[in-house]
Amino acid sequence: MRLIQFENVAGQRQVGLVEGERVHVVNATVSTRELALAAIRARRTLTDEVALRGSEVGPLYPDLLRSGSVLAPLDHEDPAHCLISGTGLTHLGSASTRDKMHQQADQGEAALTDTMRIFKWGVEGGKPEPGKVGAQPEWFYKGDGSIVVRPGAAFPVPPFAEDAGEEPELTGLYVIGDDGQPYRLGFALGNEFSDHVTERRNYLYLAHSKLRFCAYGPELRTGELPRHLAGMSRIRRNGEVVWEKEFLSGEDNMCHSLENLEYHHFKYAQFLRPGDVHIHYFGTATLSFADGIKTRPGDSFEISVDAFGAPLINPIGESAAPLQPGGVRAL
Repeated sequence: MRLIQFENVAGQRQVGLVEGERVHVVNATVSTRELALAAIRARRTLTDEVALRGSEVGPLYPDLLRSGSVLAPLDHEDPAHCLISGTGLTHLGSASTRDKMHQQADQGEAALTDTMRIFKWGVEGGKPEPGKVGAQPEWFYKGDGSIVVRPGAAFPVPPFAEDAGEEPELTGLYVIGDDGQPYRLGFALGNEFSDHVTERRNYLYLAHSKLRFCAYGPELRTGELPRHLAGMSRIRRNGEVVWEKEFLSGEDNMCHSLENLEYHHFKYAQFLRPGDVHIHYFGTATLSFADGIKTRPGDSFEISVDAFGAPLINPIGESAAPLQPGGVRAL
């Protein structure tokens, strides 16, 4: 099942099932989060909850995408209750990509050693037996729901940014139930937009480099994740493809199991607040930056995997309004 959230012609939020080029609107439903919480409380699956509510034939999906009416497939009405996070060095090949970035800046031996060490831990212990605790991955915080741009919308770039680079990934979409239990609704394509020049200066700047806008969707794919997924990441400039590369995901291409990545995120009690939404990026091994690509405003990112329906497309926008030095006021 593939779900979207969108705004109808009256500006009202709705949830729809994507079936071919047509969207079937789920009855009496204004958000995926509300749909999920109802399913959790009734001890039903998301698919069963949708079937119980029923749906009606709605608009054409391509029309919604062209008009910019499609929202992120899961969000929270209060952005502060939506946590965006991710894990790195999770995919086979991701360590060599990271090293390539660092070597371009003549990064010191210690940083490369730390990169390879944590990757090695994942290779050796990232896929423990079910129910067992495996190696802890690299983890980072991106922001709350206010940093999410909808599919098709432009990424704002802060004026202090040194790079505006894509990261084609899969994301896990979660809601915390009334019982404090995390429930995975499914997966979506993601662009974990980052500043790789800042990260390359020193790996301890990774946390700074991740504090950027991001996107995921347009569709939420329910069910288990296929073990092998191959997609394409592209950059278009003035309508022409200036870079493209295949990226791989799914557990067959990862050094951590999804169960292990999920455990090491949700083991923290502060991430188990009932009603909250979590969007978690699972990492990538493919970056245009590692191939020497320098993006510019107006460039458009396109991330696609056939199993996830429509591609995730977002252009690079203009600089966001800055805080001037000395802009913090004392009371």
